[in-house]
Amino acid sequence: MLVDEQSGGASRKPLTTDPSASGLVATTARQTSTGIPPLGLMTKLAYGFGAVANGVKEQGYNYFLMFFYSAVMGLDAGLAGLAIFLALILDALSDPLVGYFSDNLRSRWGRRHPFMYVSAIPLVVAYYFVWTPPEGLSQGGLFAYLLGLAVLTRTFITFYQVPSTAMVPELSDNYDMRTDIMSYRYFFGWLGGASMSVIALAFFLVPTDTIANGYFNVEGYRTYGFVASSLILLGVLVSSIATHHRIPYMKAPPPPQKKTAGKIFGEIFETLANRSFLVLFAAVLFGSAATGVSAGLNHYLMGFFWGFAPDEVSLIQLSLFVSCVTALILSQIMSRRLGKKTGALVTGSIAMVMTPLPYILRFMDLLPQNGEDALFYFILIFQMVDVALIIASQILMSSMIADLVEQSELRTGRRSEGVFFAAISFSRKCTLGLGGIMVALILSLAAFPEGAQPSEVSQTAIDGVGLYFIPAIFGLWLGMLLCISAYTISRDDHEANLAELRRREA
Repeated sequence: MLVDEQSGGASRKPLTTDPSASGLVATTARQTSTGIPPLGLMTKLAYGFGAVANGVKEQGYNYFLMFFYSAVMGLDAGLAGLAIFLALILDALSDPLVGYFSDNLRSRWGRRHPFMYVSAIPLVVAYYFVWTPPEGLSQGGLFAYLLGLAVLTRTFITFYQVPSTAMVPELSDNYDMRTDIMSYRYFFGWLGGASMSVIALAFFLVPTDTIANGYFNVEGYRTYGFVASSLILLGVLVSSIATHHRIPYMKAPPPPQKKTAGKIFGEIFETLANRSFLVLFAAVLFGSAATGVSAGLNHYLMGFFWGFAPDEVSLIQLSLFVSCVTALILSQIMSRRLGKKTGALVTGSIAMVMTPLPYILRFMDLLPQNGEDALFYFILIFQMVDVALIIASQILMSSMIADLVEQSELRTGRRSEGVFFAAISFSRKCTLGLGGIMVALILSLAAFPEGAQPSEVSQTAIDGVGLYFIPAIFGLWLGMLLCISAYTISRDDHEANLAELRRREA
């Protein structure tokens, strides 16, 4: 389903430099895609592989962090949720600024790559230490430790992720090629996160002579932190180095000018005052909150509600490999045959129904009992299909964001890829924090005990987690789909925007 790479290349000439003022002044002009080297398959794969860094970090923070600090380290669930939420809010405040300055940075290495290179080492160090809290910390000390390391990790992932993702509209202005590029990023992002979860559950979070349940293996989390940090470093470096040769063919920053803080924020708000962007922003709010709830409750639902052991959960995580491949192909088919908006609505609507359905069937007593092989295989197949649909809808939504760039350029005269993707990152981070708060609320409403083994938790508390999960996840998905339905840029609109930009430049 991949289209000809030549037709999807960016439509810009190499940069020419003129030493003036402070630094290099870069000039550029649009031209046909044949004027620059096509985006080769290896470059697309390497660029997509860079999403492993954020995928590993997100998987760890979404699926392990809340459980590790509340159930394993003994931090009050409310305090753990609050620390995660505050870290996300503090980090998210930096996103629009990182996006703005990556749109306007003037350097020999272009607008994006300096941020990506600078982020590598601090990100890896902070992520490692978040999984190695010192022993003997009080509740306040553990809360402060989690908050500080979470802020550092998320700040430096912003320095990498926002400029990296903002390159998509520059790598290609082709409607379907952008979906293809996004599909590679989501493929590797989910694959990296899922792989790390499988490795952790199969080899690190395992029972020992003194620990009956591998979920409570503290040393296993430390080993996970080291391996995951190494994989994050690899993703950042591979993507940054592999796309370095594309710098001369990317969009140049605007001419240098003095700007006050008011002017900077005025341009940011002007850029974001776009109807289609605002509805996508709201859609990501709902979708990311749903992700936060599902991820934060994953160990409670898998380990307690369904009664799966870590090795069984590892096999379910392993099935995500099939989900990633399916989503990569499905998103490209949807983009070409239905368009991005309709494709996102179709895949999202099916996922909205599928996600809570197993829990509804359990309360209707229509599923096998815990411990039966039939239940395991049902959940395995069901989740494999559901996750494929979720990933496909995310790919299409992200590609829809890339198509806002040309519409905004017509209205404001500025290329603002970084601002758009930074604002989406802001939305995603804030609502993942909201998801953490919702997880804490669900656990509180269900009267779920902290740090308890499965045999120590009442069936009423376990059922309560599933019962409150159903309306929460369904409502969030419904809100997301209603927002997507208000998006207005079609394939024809995108082509018209490109044609108008070419006409103005001619």
